Amino acid sequence: MSTMDYTKARETMVEQQVRPWDVLDVRVLDVLVRLPREAFVPETHRALAYADIELPLGHGERMMKPIVEGRALQALGLEPGDEVLEIGTGSGFLAACLGMLARDVVSIDRHADFVDLARARLQAQGIANVAVEVADAMTWNTDRRFDAICVTGAVAAVPSRFLQWLRPGGRMFVVRGNPPVMDAALLHQDVNGIRSESLFETEIPYLVGAAPLPAFVF
Repeated sequence: MSTMDYTKARETMVEQQVRPWDVLDVRVLDVLVRLPREAFVPETHRALAYADIELPLGHGERMMKPIVEGRALQALGLEPGDEVLEIGTGSGFLAACLGMLARDVVSIDRHADFVDLARARLQAQGIANVAVEVADAMTWNTDRRFDAICVTGAVAAVPSRFLQWLRPGGRMFVVRGNPPVMDAALLHQDVNGIRSESLFETEIPYLVGAAPLPAFVF
């Protein structure tokens, strides 16, 4: 049985996928080179941990492509003192990356088994500044405000409740719109309200409850 050289695969992913897709932030690249993505991938797909594809996680959810993860992390421009909210924990990999770039991360997911797995994976990597909770973002409430929010599932339109969780000067990475063309955007909470910056086109599954309402046909 051949054992895969994950370290080499990780370096190749960064050099041949992530960096050519304009991810040039040294801190982000360093995290992607150091953090073992295979430790966050379901065992059946571990050999594909560094492939340029989405990976199934269960419950119809998918792990984003490495290039999309890299662009999301770079867009947020995290500082070591930032407090971050992640909506949609999934595998826990992006939560781990956020934890390595920021001071404090809260990650929520509606699937309890995802949360349990993510907690165990984060603990195994010694990442202690990420709190993972079972919660549905569409009904969750918190008095906390965050410097950055990373939304890992698409939304037809950004729920106003998400924007309320941003601090003044805060920013949110989110994929919005309708397939086949969705827009990955960075939203900035400015003095004049929300400013939107379009980043790239992609397509990812919707957050539960955030899909477009079905069109009514007469």
